[in-house]
Amino acid sequence: MKKCLMIFAVMFSAMDVIAQRPPAISSPDVQADNSIIFRYFSRNAKEVKLSGEFLKEPITLTKDTSGIWSVTVPPVTPDIYPYNFTVDGVGVADPNNTHIFANERFKRSIVEVKGNKPLVHSLQKVPHGKVTYQYYDSKALNTTRQLLVYTPPNFDASGKTKYPVLYLIHGGSDTEETWTKVGKANLIADNLIALGKAKPMIIVMPYGNVRPAPMPDFTKDVINDVIPFIELNYPVKSGSENRAVAGFSVGGGQTLNIGLTNTDKFGYICSYAPYTATEEFKKNFTDWSPDAEKINKQVKLFTISVGTDDFLYESVKQNIAMFNEKKIKVNPLIVSGGHTWMNCKLFLATSLQEIFK
Repeated sequence: MKKCLMIFAVMFSAMDVIAQRPPAISSPDVQADNSIIFRYFSRNAKEVKLSGEFLKEPITLTKDTSGIWSVTVPPVTPDIYPYNFTVDGVGVADPNNTHIFANERFKRSIVEVKGNKPLVHSLQKVPHGKVTYQYYDSKALNTTRQLLVYTPPNFDASGKTKYPVLYLIHGGSDTEETWTKVGKANLIADNLIALGKAKPMIIVMPYGNVRPAPMPDFTKDVINDVIPFIELNYPVKSGSENRAVAGFSVGGGQTLNIGLTNTDKFGYICSYAPYTATEEFKKNFTDWSPDAEKINKQVKLFTISVGTDDFLYESVKQNIAMFNEKKIKVNPLIVSGGHTWMNCKLFLATSLQEIFK
């Protein structure tokens, strides 16, 4: 009798676990017409909303009797988009999506709408480079740090071929992985190199957050530690004409700080929607009296890119005007859209076709 009772207890316990287990659901589901179905499971939530860079404002999901919340978004323009759910006021990533936005503050997922034609960031049937995670000793920060290195197709570390290097910096609260996981920098490079539109190059993606150290110490880290590490361990071409620096948002501001205070080291400076309301930028450029003729000779290309709907649009225009006033040659790229990684991919694809030419 006791044995039977134990068996029944185990059975009921197992049934209870099964009842508690969330159902297997698929989210997001991109449909043939580029509409997207999003789903989220919660029996107890009172409200679930969807936010995404394909929406003008959050929309509310509808709950069925099993506790599955869902909504269908009308056809979306092909691209890669960050999104998240807000469950009873708390932002969460999609628990059914393994593609997570690499960020230290926002909890977002990523959905790719491929469309009928491959885009510049799409995974295509071309030779592919390799992304490697590397550790280096940062004397500037007195610690060991991580960075990512993209090497182009047919790269041979022991071969005779040497490569130019792009140092590519992420945005504020992003990480060293964001340019590959969200920006698809490696796939963009693969595709443009295959088309002969970009030179084979090495792309180095360092981690820009150096806190609790002062943020300006990132400049020291790049100049004194990152560049020497790359040049010691990879077959790279020397000279400023073979080095470029680029970055988005906070990384765009860091690009200006790093590049324009070291024009002897960087022949190409590409700043994407730069955030410049920092002490480092004020220190470097408030009372700046540059030798414009010298800088314009050293720097082969200086670009600043921004979208007209970007919240930094006005400040970026002011910075472009400041550089023009100082007689520094700057090529602005003004496009539609906001402070998004959709524009980031466009800016990077443009830069890769312009540098090292």
